[in-house]
Amino acid sequence: MNTDGSRRRDVTVADVAKAAKVSKAQAARALGNYGAVSDDVRERVLAAAEELDYRPNELARSMNTGRSNTIGVVVGDIENPHFGLATRGITDTAKASGYNVILINTDEEQAAEVDAVRVLLDKRVDGLIVAPASSVETAHLKQVSDSGRPLVLLDRAAEGLDVETFAVDMSTISYESAKYLIEEGHRRIAFVSTIRAEGPYEAGMTLDSSQISDRLDGIRRAFEEAGLTHPADLVRLNAGGSASVKEITSELLRGPEAATAIIASDGLIALGVVEAIQEAGLSIPKDVSFLMYDDFAWTRLTTPPLTVISQPAYDMGAAAAAALIRHIEGRKASAPRPELVAHLVKRGSVGVARSVDVMSQS
Repeated sequence: MNTDGSRRRDVTVADVAKAAKVSKAQAARALGNYGAVSDDVRERVLAAAEELDYRPNELARSMNTGRSNTIGVVVGDIENPHFGLATRGITDTAKASGYNVILINTDEEQAAEVDAVRVLLDKRVDGLIVAPASSVETAHLKQVSDSGRPLVLLDRAAEGLDVETFAVDMSTISYESAKYLIEEGHRRIAFVSTIRAEGPYEAGMTLDSSQISDRLDGIRRAFEEAGLTHPADLVRLNAGGSASVKEITSELLRGPEAATAIIASDGLIALGVVEAIQEAGLSIPKDVSFLMYDDFAWTRLTTPPLTVISQPAYDMGAAAAAALIRHIEGRKASAPRPELVAHLVKRGSVGVARSVDVMSQS
């Protein structure tokens, strides 16, 4: 174990200057790549820095240049593979442009997001990419935007913010998916989401997430167009961990008005729903049809393979990072925005609706 006496002292600009036989000011300009410095001095300074294994003080550099070459990213749940793919798109794009990424997870909590934004600003990030925990409570994000700090939103819109937002049109794909289920004879279609709400879902209620609001709007539109009543009683919010999702699923599949199809709003919920269906001794799609958001490798390996709404999560993240870096560097867009479109991928987990209540007879 290192002691204070044996711990290696950090190499300073003064050390590099002494080794290169130049002034500290010349060494600082050469290392920071700013101001006037001759090629000879630059070469000597860089050679000395390499020899001494010099590591720059990024905070000091940012104070000199006004840039930290760092992007702050705030997402709700890094355990959700959707955000994992989007974050990979962000980091790949940032790295290619010479930027580092600081990622903070908020567990979809508003207070945690406010703190995360403050921490990132204190660390002098050049700009922020945020997937808002709330599309309604956005005062902290408006302050960032009003201050002139570059801000881009990911996956979800936010009311009252005139900033670039990179998200899929959820209302359209949700409508198409619900229409597909209705055409297969389903009238009792359930929807399960982790979004937090004060009480049970009611049609027209204000939800924190623009994504979930748009998805439910699309489902309602499909029912209305078919001349049917949307089964709002089958919308389940506030889903938590696996045990919570399994309990919700069991409730949805019980009784004379049970769901004949279930839509899971993300991959983590999907795992809990599928597990609950299997534990109940039911079969997909014979007893209940199943559809989920996002397409991951495991969805093709189940029996049957799962029908999914495939979103371009990686491309979404990459596009958000590219836009933010463009704003940071003060450049105008040189190409049209990439089109971010979700697709319904039909596999084997959706079938014709059953005519009897399986659970009540089991």
